[in-house]
Amino acid sequence: MLNEALKKQLLSYFQLLEEAIVFTADLQDDADSQKVQTFLEEVCALSPKLTWQKGNLSRQPSFAVNAANQESSGIEFAGLPLGHEFESFVLAVLQVSGHEPKIDPELKQEISQITTDLQFETFASLSCHNCPDVVQALNIMSVLNPHIKHTMIEGGMYQAEATAKNIMAVPTVFLNGNEWHNGRATLAELLAKLNGQKAVALDQTTKDQLYDVLVIGGGPAAGAAAIYTARKGLTTGVIADHFGGQPLETVGIENIIGTDYIEGEQLMQNIQAQLQKYQVHLIDQQTVTQIIPGEPVQVQLASGDQLQAKTIIVATGAHWRQLGVPGEEEFRNKGVAYCPHCDGPLYKGKDVAVVGGGNSGIEAAIDLAGIAHHVTVLEFGDAINADKVLQEKVASLANVDLITKAQTKEVIGSGHVTGLTYLDRTDQSEHQLTLDGIFVQIGLLPNTDWIQNTVALNERHEIIVDDHGATNLPHIYAAGDCTDSAYKQIIISMGSGATAALSAFDDLVRQQ
Repeated sequence: MLNEALKKQLLSYFQLLEEAIVFTADLQDDADSQKVQTFLEEVCALSPKLTWQKGNLSRQPSFAVNAANQESSGIEFAGLPLGHEFESFVLAVLQVSGHEPKIDPELKQEISQITTDLQFETFASLSCHNCPDVVQALNIMSVLNPHIKHTMIEGGMYQAEATAKNIMAVPTVFLNGNEWHNGRATLAELLAKLNGQKAVALDQTTKDQLYDVLVIGGGPAAGAAAIYTARKGLTTGVIADHFGGQPLETVGIENIIGTDYIEGEQLMQNIQAQLQKYQVHLIDQQTVTQIIPGEPVQVQLASGDQLQAKTIIVATGAHWRQLGVPGEEEFRNKGVAYCPHCDGPLYKGKDVAVVGGGNSGIEAAIDLAGIAHHVTVLEFGDAINADKVLQEKVASLANVDLITKAQTKEVIGSGHVTGLTYLDRTDQSEHQLTLDGIFVQIGLLPNTDWIQNTVALNERHEIIVDDHGATNLPHIYAAGDCTDSAYKQIIISMGSGATAALSAFDDLVRQQ
């Protein structure tokens, strides 16, 4: 169950245990229960402070994580916490054993003041890189407040329950039995939602600060820009609704020069660590609604707060392009999905379609072919235009069909997706596919709606910049996928972020 690498990691972590831990497991005589029992036996063999026992829980197989000296921590895992949830398991064990969660004191106080009984259940998949943020946040709340309980449910092992509850995207969170939240979220965002707040309030020091450079965005371009300006000795802030950007939707990256392979989440964790090293002020869980040109430039937030800076770098990136057909919005997260890595495991043994025949679409088809019963790729153009190596790979898969000149017309469903219709552009004939899921992979749209009345945009709503990253307005620069750059690649975004940063520095020198 646990390979030597995982055992070595666990041995180092378990040396930090303060209190003894008892795992209480509810198991049956089936293969999944045997897997959970084997997992617990191998984990407990790594430390004398770990034991497991049988007990009664609400799901089988599942186990609770409790300190030996307390009745319940409120944390349960239904299924195996491996893959991306391995870190969630390790952190839960350490925190239940007595290690204080590393969160802001304000958030800790907010959690401690909750007096209502809350039962959270999070459906997750082990391949989902968005799920751990939610799982770990709700586990922290459970550790800190006895009124709160949280169960992580592994969607692959509990596929029947996920299907019965019409769960077709992860993470999906239920609160006291009712569906409450979908998608990635931080602890602060979940608390704000729980309290009915629209945004996290800023402290007065942040609001009073005059930044040399304020970077708007949380992806590679924003990270590169902030690192470059901070290294120049400039007072730098990064403001974002969440840090990570589009790479969080990318599992494997193999074209970063000098790095054979890195996962998108790890890349952004590395960048965030550099931001901390250079003392960049990360202002997270905030949405910018407007830039007001001037000296200084004013930045208006959805919370009603306002920030100010001598120069601004807009690096808000892009988001998945939607099909724009009837049924798409209605069945979003109910069969219409945009992240095959996150939601793919929910479609094990089912029939799915991928709309889009570029690199993203063919990569998605290859990934899904190992999970789903059958994959159909629909490409609007006359030919599949993915890289040759991807085309060769997908052509070798017996359960993947490629259809070109196909215009998606409508998503069909009743409560959840049951199919789609498409038009054959060759003869204008209409066809219908019976499907359980549709993965949309047709490119990106810039995140610029909020700024369209400020800086100049092109017909694709991209910010127009010159070769210095400058916009048409003084002291306002832009970088990355939100601009009119010819190619949308991580390495190009990083380079444009550095360019904008150096231009902002030059701007400040001239201002002085």
